[in-house]
Amino acid sequence: MAEKRAELTESMENYLEVILDLETTHKVARAKDIADRLKVQRGSVTGALKTLQKKGFINYEPYSYITLSPTGKKVAKEISRRHQIIEDFLTSVLRIDPETASETACRMEHAIDETTLKRLVCFIDYLHLCPRAGQDWLKSFINYCESGDIDTDKCRECVAVCQESLPKS
Repeated sequence: MAEKRAELTESMENYLEVILDLETTHKVARAKDIADRLKVQRGSVTGALKTLQKKGFINYEPYSYITLSPTGKKVAKEISRRHQIIEDFLTSVLRIDPETASETACRMEHAIDETTLKRLVCFIDYLHLCPRAGQDWLKSFINYCESGDIDTDKCRECVAVCQESLPKS
């Protein structure tokens, strides 16, 4: 999979992601819809589709519907998965507004490596599952972000409460 991704530019990955979304939501992808979604000229779409077809990622004939090949579908789903993970982190943990989070995730999804992505997933799972982190920790982090300043007295109090709740060894 990594070698297949290496063949793709960020722009080509965006095309695959859009085609997957159009196939999912509209059953088919058309060049016009792709151009509209990516905010590019139809001529640019035609060139990109020819390139993706030559590389074996899509099935394409001029003036007909575009579909993902099995390889293209696999790559597109992986791109979409990376996007969703990053967007979820940005919105649910960092509390970035959804539009900004989606735009940022779209840029980050192309650069993030698999090890970093796995670690990000572990961190999100940890926040949601570990009683030492969990929702209290997340709420505290959100309050910290919203306040914009560090109240060291509150931090000391919080540390003291956390230390008291730890099992005695």
